[in-house]
Amino acid sequence: MKTSLFFLYLLSLSYFNVLLVFGTGRSEGKENPFTAKASLIRYWNNHISNNLPKPPFLISKASPLNAIDLAKLTQLANHNSLSSHIESFCSLANLFCSFQEDSSKLDAVGKGKGDANFAVYSSKNFKGYGSLRRGGIDSFKNYSDGLNTPNESFKKYSRGSNAHSEDFTSYAKDANVAIDNFTNYGSSTTGGSGGFNNYQERVNVPNLRFTSYDSDGNKHKLSFSSYSSETNSGSEAFTNYGKKGKAVPAEFTSYSSNANTIGSSFAGYGVLGNSANDSFKAYGDSGNNPRNNFKIYGLASKLGIDSFTSYRDSANVGADSFQSYARDANSGKVNFVNYGKTFNVGNSTFKEYGKGSTGSTTIGFKMYDLARSFLDYAKKGVTFAGYTNSSSKETSVNKWVEPGKFFRESVLKQGNVMVMPDIRDKMPRRSFLPRGILSKLPFSTSHLSELRNIFGASMEGMLENALTECERPASRGETKRCVGSVEDMIDFATLVLGHSVTVRTTENVKGSKQEIMIGEVKGINGGEVTKSVSCHQSLYPYLLYYCHSVPKVRVYEAEILDVTSKSKINHGVAICHLDTSAWSPTHGAFLALGSSPGQIEVCHWIFENDMTWTIVD
Repeated sequence: MKTSLFFLYLLSLSYFNVLLVFGTGRSEGKENPFTAKASLIRYWNNHISNNLPKPPFLISKASPLNAIDLAKLTQLANHNSLSSHIESFCSLANLFCSFQEDSSKLDAVGKGKGDANFAVYSSKNFKGYGSLRRGGIDSFKNYSDGLNTPNESFKKYSRGSNAHSEDFTSYAKDANVAIDNFTNYGSSTTGGSGGFNNYQERVNVPNLRFTSYDSDGNKHKLSFSSYSSETNSGSEAFTNYGKKGKAVPAEFTSYSSNANTIGSSFAGYGVLGNSANDSFKAYGDSGNNPRNNFKIYGLASKLGIDSFTSYRDSANVGADSFQSYARDANSGKVNFVNYGKTFNVGNSTFKEYGKGSTGSTTIGFKMYDLARSFLDYAKKGVTFAGYTNSSSKETSVNKWVEPGKFFRESVLKQGNVMVMPDIRDKMPRRSFLPRGILSKLPFSTSHLSELRNIFGASMEGMLENALTECERPASRGETKRCVGSVEDMIDFATLVLGHSVTVRTTENVKGSKQEIMIGEVKGINGGEVTKSVSCHQSLYPYLLYYCHSVPKVRVYEAEILDVTSKSKINHGVAICHLDTSAWSPTHGAFLALGSSPGQIEVCHWIFENDMTWTIVD
């Protein structure tokens, strides 16, 4: 009777109290049934209809939350209260979040008489720094160099200063994922200068935001030299830049040169400026797939000079958009020299260019590529000179396509020697979220403000980039879904392939960036054309994968050998896309292999922490 009453008592308890009764540790060597990992294993057993071993590399990505923490965080998620416990949430769930040390004590330095020299300094949050300074200079050197995820925020920086200078030298150099946010920077300043030298050089994933930068400034010179050069796959945004500025010279020299897939956005740039002087030199040169967006640039400016010299020279494809450029300008000068001399055609669009300009405004183009589109531009005062015929440009192998990144199916033969690309995962380490928590978090660009409130404003650019890619319409023949839990990934894989599936990835990263020898090769499902679901990481606070299935592929496993000793160093998984007809003609695979859509198959390795699902062989 007592035993029955005890179990009735247990059943009457809330879920959270049950967790307290059972505890969080293992009992007799078994996984606690209320942990996130235990729930995943049950889900796997119920949805995967084969007895193959569970893949350790995937199970290890499950949420590390124990039973009690899972219950607490789930309850917070149900009540939309995670934002008030964000630090513990990120720590317990192994997320990538951005927390800054409050440097309010340091703000006092900027209000004193002495200059501030910050060297070997990192990841601080500056609020109200350098306000009302009179003369002097603040210098940031070797700031956040070589860190994995530096995160700096400058708010109300140098506001209302006079003849004061700021110097950022060797800032966040060689970082992995860098997040910098400059808000209300240099507003209402008079004289002085701001210099960014060697800023975010060789960063893997830059995320830079300049908001309300130098508004209402007066002769405060801004200089960007060697800015985000040699970076990879990131974004930079200038919003409300130089608004109502007076005689503000801005110089962009060696900006995003040799960058890979960088996105730059200039919105509200130089609006209502007076006698501004903006100079863009060596901007985006030799970049791979750069995407620059100039929106509402120089609106109603007066007596301004905008000069673009060597813009996107030798860049590979990409897209540039100029919308509402120099509209309603008065007595200004806009000059493009050597614009868009790419060796592989990109896509540039000009809308409302110089429309409504008055006075002696002159707009000129020299050495400009034919493959451009001009819409609704000023019919008078625009001079085009020195067109270059795009058909005469060199279309040789793109230097930006890493050797070995794409290869033909015939290369996968035992005994062949090839170069393996760098397959190392450079993303920050994260875990999936449990489905119960994930389902309570918004996931769309329409709810970006809610996500910003949860994870912080400094993460907004990263959040928006991932969400935009997830919301992009599927390509022809593609089935796609973004997943933030293993359960969601299982659902998508089984929806496409059925329930008897398995998942594979390359065993390790050995052989990266060096010559390797192909050992024994095995074609999955006998090397026949098959279906697969490939999943690639996206940068997001929790582990997020872009999973997609494309038609007509073959999947291979291959022993990877050391060229000299012939000993096995890795076990690689490769996928070959047989139908490339829907791919862009400017896809790196065609540049590297010298072909065009639909003419060849294209193969690539599955990189570290990426994976591909197939029907069981």
